[in-house]
Amino acid sequence: MAAQINRSQHVYRTSLGKQLCGDSRELLPAMLPDSVDLIVTSPPFALLRKKSYGNEEQSTYVQWLCEFGQAARRVLKQTGSFVLDLGGAYQRGKPVRSLYNYRVLLTFCDDLDYRLAEEFFWFNPAKLPSPIEWVNKRKIRAKDAVNTVWWFAKSDEPKADVTKVLAPYSERMKTLLKDPEKFYSPKVRPSGHDIASAFGRGQNGGAIPPNLLQIPNTESNSHYLRACKALGRKSHPARFPADLPRFFVKFLTAPGDTVVDIFSGSNTTGYVAEELRRKWLSIELDRESAALSAVRFMDGWDTDRMTQSVDRMIAGGTEKLDTRYCHPQPTLFEA
Repeated sequence: MAAQINRSQHVYRTSLGKQLCGDSRELLPAMLPDSVDLIVTSPPFALLRKKSYGNEEQSTYVQWLCEFGQAARRVLKQTGSFVLDLGGAYQRGKPVRSLYNYRVLLTFCDDLDYRLAEEFFWFNPAKLPSPIEWVNKRKIRAKDAVNTVWWFAKSDEPKADVTKVLAPYSERMKTLLKDPEKFYSPKVRPSGHDIASAFGRGQNGGAIPPNLLQIPNTESNSHYLRACKALGRKSHPARFPADLPRFFVKFLTAPGDTVVDIFSGSNTTGYVAEELRRKWLSIELDRESAALSAVRFMDGWDTDRMTQSVDRMIAGGTEKLDTRYCHPQPTLFEA
């Protein structure tokens, strides 16, 4: 998967993946071309308020992110995909939305030759009301609880299989499928669709999911957070829920494929890829965040052992982690 990458940039490795520390714009060119099946990532957003994990100004954000997009396209296979999670933002000092995430979309397609395979929207029902001025104080805007998730592809026909992410049928649908003729009369809908009773003969095993993904970001007692607390270290402040990358890893790849996260943070993507038996490579600019992400793979370790391992990685060492006994996390999606 990788050509020449400086050993000092290696933080840890597992049976299926590696965590690197560095700038993805510098590390991606060191990788072999056409070698990656999926890049799924959530970069720092173009927010007005500076965050501890670093985020670019809105005025320069599109150009900055496109530098990563250009480097990423080279390593994608012809059937590969690039899934990009971007949160919305307001313009400075007024209740008017920024269009930066849509400018990213247009620039990726117009200038970098990506295809927009499909737009997804991640709805986080647990998201706090913001911005405070427009939502809480003046009450002139609704709560912003949806991120845009752009599914980019390198070609017109990216690898995908929606049967891998089917949602469970509702109880009503299960009843209908058992005896369609009893509960449904064939007719033409107002939209013009002609739905006959034969629709119940070929059950898919689940419902095809919509492009609105309702996934609460409510992690509060995970192994990662407990380990960070035990080590006396601050957890990464911008973690997306595991079910978000899990959906796309299952949808767009198969076991043995290669998944990359170019802004890995606490390495949720790498952990999910390992759990689903995909090869993975994660890249994070901050070495402490990269090293601390290793605790995701240290379930069952005592505090002293975790402390010594994380300290060695922060100091520049590289660790080999045994992931044969990692316990899969619960998921909202069917296998």
